[in-house]
Amino acid sequence: MSSSTRNVTPNVAPHASEVTTDGAAWLASAGAYPRTTLAFWEERPEAPVVLPCGSAFDVVSAPAIFGRRMLDRMWDEGPGSGPVAEFRGRMLLFAAPGTAQRLPSLLEWEEWSARGRDGGRTGEVPPLLCHGAGDAVTVPAPVGGSARSGSRWLVAPDTRLPWLPGPEMLLWAAVRAARAAVRISIFPPADQDANVYDVSRRR
Repeated sequence: MSSSTRNVTPNVAPHASEVTTDGAAWLASAGAYPRTTLAFWEERPEAPVVLPCGSAFDVVSAPAIFGRRMLDRMWDEGPGSGPVAEFRGRMLLFAAPGTAQRLPSLLEWEEWSARGRDGGRTGEVPPLLCHGAGDAVTVPAPVGGSARSGSRWLVAPDTRLPWLPGPEMLLWAAVRAARAAVRISIFPPADQDANVYDVSRRR
């Protein structure tokens, strides 16, 4: 698949921002009692839940603006992303299990090996919070999330086995985002919340 078919598009794809039944089943599978989580969502589909990391997924949490830049790199120049959510000013990038353990060391190695190269430093990469085995994260509700609430899906899970990026892909996205000569205003454009990542283009 060429990179031209992976671009960010303003068109809303089916289930791009709301979790499907299969996606909810995948999220619930991360916990010890998936049926309880699904039953809770049946009663309160607009309620966030806390789910453990390390089995079905890891989560890399980035500041919202930098996370958006990472996400844009992944969709503009790479294979796309796995599920992605916004929660209280952070971007939650769902990643393959094991990513949380390996990504910090990869970032350290990249910064060390890049010293002395023009434009090679990764000092612009803000601290990324890596949540893996033993950690838990709050994920947005399957439906009803919004930018104003601070909790919503940007790329909602839509299958029982979604593709998840590994540590190398997230390292690449972070470094490219840090090096990108993009001027970002503190006050984003009014239509920025309308950006939707078309998951149908990834497959």
